[in-house]
Amino acid sequence: MPGGAHFYMSSFRTFFLFPFFLFPLLGIGQNCTLKIQGKLTDEGTGIPMAYATVYVEEVQAGVAADSSGNYSIPNLCASSYHIQYRHIGCEAKTIFVDLRKDTTINVRMHHHDELVDEVVIHEAHDDHGAQASVSIQKEQISEIANKDLSEMLESMTGVSAIKTGAGISKPVIHGLSGNRVTILNNGIAQSGQQWGNDHAPEIDPYVADHLSVIKGAGALAYMGSSLGGVVLVEPADIGNDPHLHGDVNYIFQTNGLGHTVNAKLEKHDKWAAWRISGTAKVFGDHTAPSYYLTNTGKREFNGALQLEKKFSSKWNMKLYYSEFFTEIGVLRGSHIGNLTDLEQAIGRDEPFFTEDHFSYSINAPKQQVQHHLLKLESNHIFNEHQSLHIRYGGQLNNRKEFDIRRGERTDIPALSLSQWDQFGEVLYRHFFDHGSRLKTGAQFKFVDNTNNPETGILPLIPDYRSYQTAAFAIYQKEEKRAFYEFGARYDFTHLQAVTISSSLPRKIERFDHNFHNYSLSAGFRYELLRNLKLNFDAGHVLRSPQVNELYSQGLHQGVAGIEEGNRNLKNERSIKTVLSLDWNVKNKLFVQALGYYQYIKNFIYLQPEDEFRLTIRGAFPLFTYNQTDATIAGADLLVSYEPIESIRLLAKYSFLQGDDISNEQPLVYMPSNNLFGSFSYSIKDGEKRKNTSVSVNGRYVFKQTNLNADQDLLPPPNGYFLLGASAGMSFKLKKATLRLSLNGENLLNTRYRDYLNRQRYFADDLGWNLSVRTNVTF
Repeated sequence: MPGGAHFYMSSFRTFFLFPFFLFPLLGIGQNCTLKIQGKLTDEGTGIPMAYATVYVEEVQAGVAADSSGNYSIPNLCASSYHIQYRHIGCEAKTIFVDLRKDTTINVRMHHHDELVDEVVIHEAHDDHGAQASVSIQKEQISEIANKDLSEMLESMTGVSAIKTGAGISKPVIHGLSGNRVTILNNGIAQSGQQWGNDHAPEIDPYVADHLSVIKGAGALAYMGSSLGGVVLVEPADIGNDPHLHGDVNYIFQTNGLGHTVNAKLEKHDKWAAWRISGTAKVFGDHTAPSYYLTNTGKREFNGALQLEKKFSSKWNMKLYYSEFFTEIGVLRGSHIGNLTDLEQAIGRDEPFFTEDHFSYSINAPKQQVQHHLLKLESNHIFNEHQSLHIRYGGQLNNRKEFDIRRGERTDIPALSLSQWDQFGEVLYRHFFDHGSRLKTGAQFKFVDNTNNPETGILPLIPDYRSYQTAAFAIYQKEEKRAFYEFGARYDFTHLQAVTISSSLPRKIERFDHNFHNYSLSAGFRYELLRNLKLNFDAGHVLRSPQVNELYSQGLHQGVAGIEEGNRNLKNERSIKTVLSLDWNVKNKLFVQALGYYQYIKNFIYLQPEDEFRLTIRGAFPLFTYNQTDATIAGADLLVSYEPIESIRLLAKYSFLQGDDISNEQPLVYMPSNNLFGSFSYSIKDGEKRKNTSVSVNGRYVFKQTNLNADQDLLPPPNGYFLLGASAGMSFKLKKATLRLSLNGENLLNTRYRDYLNRQRYFADDLGWNLSVRTNVTF
């Protein structure tokens, strides 16, 4: 349902069990005596999927499986049907059936077992893990797909976003972001210039059917750092339907007069199953409550192709390709020409260079990014217990950043980087009897990052090559009331960097680094009572410093600051524990309380210095990479209450405190505590009108008080409250469904600045916004 994350545990059985009693009536007046029956099981463990739901689209009714996973749909006519299978925590599956006789369909459901007890507040609840997580499904993604990926993830408890103005953001999980958070794009670790807070993930949200944030042992299966967590961006498998299906989306938003268009088509042909998707976004200058944010427009054009070929019941292959292109304007008032003006610009009510009119133009300073991803996967099932998966991923990332430059050189990029990334993986799964399984794998990754010589400026980061090999093993076992998991991972990284000295005379300097990292994780889930679960996870993770942390040297354009690396940085060493309780009261009240504590030795952070530097490109503040011992502790609380089927109340609260224990001071750039609440009302379906709902929400972000006055260029901004609302309804057409929705943000037009927005030094955050969405699914 639109309007935020939802918890459906309280209504899914009632909704699907009731139509079961209608099936005997469907055949009145017809000779409809055919039957579809079968059994649903977990594809990994073989455990029956008790109370899974089976829904027949053509008759708009469904049944629920029994406690053994068996289901039966009687009184069907000879016809073609689309049957949807759903279970708590599973990926939904649709099967096409041309029914001419009684048919048995046994379905093996795919659990998101890597989500380790995902606490899903949308429609599902994964019982196959020992650590908490949250996720967003396709319907919600489509409602807010005009936003960036990180802004979508902000709706999850414990997840924030660090931003650089409008349209540029990165996820923050329990206080950690950037190189500490890995984003998996269709199973491949997203690779590009992700070291910058102003470098948003180059991913089109429309390609995803499932977004989730995971931690625990399951995160050890992926390349990249899991010290903060792993974000999964997953498209669903293509079904077996031989008919052409798809959907078309259009979203208009008032702030920035933005247009978002997406079209998606898919079909299961004889030669292969295929899906294509294309997206275009055009935004102009965004607005603060009282002025335009000049030069904050955005253009984005994306495309994706997905192919699946099943050669036999035991061998299938998948091919995926995507291209992402974006051009993003950077607030003109954040780039200042001299030290005096810079001191006046920081904290100014209205930025310098603010125009009094709207424009779609994008001028320097700006960014242009193009990203290609190619994935080829081969899956081999030896028998019901063993399978082998081979995966290749290749990525090419081109990034250019343009500054205000003298001598008609503005059209020459000040930063131009190209990065090639090659990834290979072999994964082996073994499913034992009695609910246990083992997943092991070996991985290799090669990265070649090159500064293109067109800039005429010393590069911000050096040319480098990185070679990484890794191996991991994850063991999971499920018993009647308990679940256990253990994971281990080893990574070896060899880094070669070629830099240019900062002092005169200039000379080439070459550096080699070898990093050995290991990670261990263990967790369990125990069902204390039928409606009360305890989850615990503990992990020890090492992370090596990245190139930008070691060798940054110069102006980082997007954040309007000079950054200096530290080549003496050591590996970060983290120990984190997470404890949570899930309480479900009569399927009406759901409460999750989660607490965590993380100790990080040699924690790397970017410190704002009390110094400004004047360069030929302007005057900018200085930021340096430092290292210390730190702790991050916090708690997340989620309460969902459904007094009656049509009303849902949701409340979420996140608390976090980060401390530099070596220097006895707070950590900088930690998320502020925040509180979110929503009220949703669903209207009973009509003959053609479906899924009608309205909701109101409010979010209060507290002032960041855990910070000393001398730790930042400005004191933290005051707390603020944002009011939002949404409404939507669907109409059943002859062969399609029309969905109309409306979403409002900052409806009170509150003037505020967010602590995690790097452009808060120069400008207010966004004013009110109204988004109108039209969707046609066929």
